[in-house]
Amino acid sequence: MIKQLKQYNFKRLWFILVVVIITTTIQSCATTGNKKVLYFAHSLPTSHPVHKGIMAMQESLNEKSGGKLQIKIFPDGQLGSEREALELLQIGSIAMTKVSASALSNFAPEYQITVIPYLFRDSEHLFRNLEGEVGKQLLEGGTEYLLRGICFYDAGARSFYTKDRPVNSPADLDGLKVRVQNDQMSVSMANSLGASATPMAFGELYTALQQNVVDGAENNIPSFVSSNHFEVCKYYIFDEHTMVPDVVIIGTKFWDLLSDQEKEWLEAAAKESVAKQKQYWAETVEENMKMLKEAGVEFIYPDKAPFVEKSKPVMERLMEDPKLKTIIDKINSN
Repeated sequence: MIKQLKQYNFKRLWFILVVVIITTTIQSCATTGNKKVLYFAHSLPTSHPVHKGIMAMQESLNEKSGGKLQIKIFPDGQLGSEREALELLQIGSIAMTKVSASALSNFAPEYQITVIPYLFRDSEHLFRNLEGEVGKQLLEGGTEYLLRGICFYDAGARSFYTKDRPVNSPADLDGLKVRVQNDQMSVSMANSLGASATPMAFGELYTALQQNVVDGAENNIPSFVSSNHFEVCKYYIFDEHTMVPDVVIIGTKFWDLLSDQEKEWLEAAAKESVAKQKQYWAETVEENMKMLKEAGVEFIYPDKAPFVEKSKPVMERLMEDPKLKTIIDKINSN
C-alpha cells in the first residue's frame, strides 16, 4: 500500500510539473504574430486511425486559415492520461484533446448514455444520432463544465478479450477480472454482464495482463492491436457490448478566445476530418483482423441475445433520470 501511495504521489507530482511547464510554454507561443496555435494532446499512438483523423484536421485547418490558426499535436500520452488532459483543458493549459466519451461521463453526465450496452444497433444508427440532434446536445452540453465538444470520431464497437478461456455467454465471464475504463458506467456495464470490473489506466494494462492482475479487458480492434494486448490475450469475443465514440474537445477558455471566423475554420476542418477518420478506421480494422488471425488470436462470435438481456438494468437505472431518459428515448426512436 505504501509503495502504491508513493507511486501515485510521484505521478501526481510529475503531472503538476507538466502543468506548470506547459502553461508557461503555451502562454509564450500560443499566439505569435498573426498566428494562433492550439495545443492538442491525446493518449493514442501515431499509428492509430484516430490520430490520423486528427492529423487530417490539422492539415485542413492550416489550409482553410492560410496558416493563421494551427494545431500542434502531442500524441502517445505525452501530456498525461485522458483524465489529466481534460483537467488541463479545464484550467486552460492546453486547448484541445481527444477522449473516449466514457471518460467524459466523469465530467459531463450526459455522456453516460454512450456507454449503455447495446443502445446503438449498429454503426449507421450510432452516427445518425451523433451527427444529428442528440450529438449536438451532447457536444454543447459539456460547455458548462468548460469542455466544448467539436465532433465525434468512430471508435468502433468494444468487445471483451481474455487470456486463458473463451467467452461464449455471460456465464463465462463469471469470476473473471476484466479491466475497464475508470468511469462508473464502464464498471456497471462489465458487472452487469457477470465480470468483475477492474478499473485501471490503459498504460498499466499490458503488465497487469502479463502478471495475472486481470484476466482480460474490453476494447475495439485497433486498440487491441496498437497496445499489443493480442500478445497476451488469444481470445477476442465479438459481443460488441458498446459503441463508445471518441470525442474531440476544446476547452471553453480557448474557444472563447477564437473569433467567429476562427471557430468556423475549426468546425469545418473537424467536419472534413470525420469523414476521413471513418475511412482510416475501416481500413485499419480490416488490416488488423488479418494480422490477428496470423498471430493466432481466436475470434468468437457469441449469441448476443443473452448479453443484451443481462445488461438491461444498466439502461433502466439511467432512465430514472428524466434528462437522460429524454435522450435515450430520442436514440431508440431514431
